[in-house]
Amino acid sequence: MHVRCPDWLPEDAYRQVLEQMAELSPVVQALPPTAALAELKGALRYHGVDAGRLGEVLRVRTISRLGIDIRVGIGPSITVAATASDQITGPGGVLAIAPGGVADFLGPLPIEALHGIGPRQGQTLRDFGVHCVGLLATVPPATAQRLLGGRAGRQAADRARGIDPRPVVPRTLPATASVHRAFPRHALDGAPVRAALLDAVVTLALQLRRRDQAARGMTLILRFAGGTTWEKTRRLPEASAHDDDLRSMAYRLIDAAGLQRGRITGITLKGEDLIGADQVAEQISLDEAREARLVAEQVSDRIRAKFGPDAIRPATTLLRVS
Repeated sequence: MHVRCPDWLPEDAYRQVLEQMAELSPVVQALPPTAALAELKGALRYHGVDAGRLGEVLRVRTISRLGIDIRVGIGPSITVAATASDQITGPGGVLAIAPGGVADFLGPLPIEALHGIGPRQGQTLRDFGVHCVGLLATVPPATAQRLLGGRAGRQAADRARGIDPRPVVPRTLPATASVHRAFPRHALDGAPVRAALLDAVVTLALQLRRRDQAARGMTLILRFAGGTTWEKTRRLPEASAHDDDLRSMAYRLIDAAGLQRGRITGITLKGEDLIGADQVAEQISLDEAREARLVAEQVSDRIRAKFGPDAIRPATTLLRVS
């Protein structure tokens, strides 16, 4: 079973979808940022229903419990399942392909619709006259290898026939949490960038506290006009989910970038190497100002829990970016 979530889905919601999948099958492979695989052989025997029914159950659960619609493709191999999920129109649905129906399903599809075929490979095959998956299935493997290269050609020829021996490998999401802020217009380092960074810090810290986690490291990724990126990771002195600690590290990271006239299009802030909040040692502090801020943080969390995440925001983030 191959599941595609909406492209806009936040990481927390994506994790919840993975949890719903794990309730149906013990073998779930996360494919960040918004896709996942599940092996259904054992699940079919356990639940006593067919694969299409399991896909419908999963979709109903994600809609009713999470408010998230998903596209579910089911087939005898990863390639068939992933191709099926991509053929679903609209925000959600289930498309199950039986082993005996693989050729009829794949054959008429345009060559680019086959999972694993990129635009360049698709154009190469079209130039050779192979414009649909069914034609690729009839091409001798040696010809596909000559067109696309040894390994890529063999894989393309096999997958056009529905052959894909790759197993589903159980894999959860890495222990990270991230927040992204994009700028509607290119921005230089200054008030708008620092405001976006502070907003990302507060959002990330709140996300960690709600998950009862703390970060032992932090990564800052800056995206610039033209598509280039800058990335740096640093360890925190102590694992933390407090605004104060994450803000100090975030400012150190952006200062290390040495920005001058770089035109920034987006900021991503990640909490790395997460641990449970109960594993963080509590230190007795003699800093009254810090203690006061921590008390205010707890009050702010309760207000946000009751009135929504935007009930309290840093004063410098009034000009909010998306």
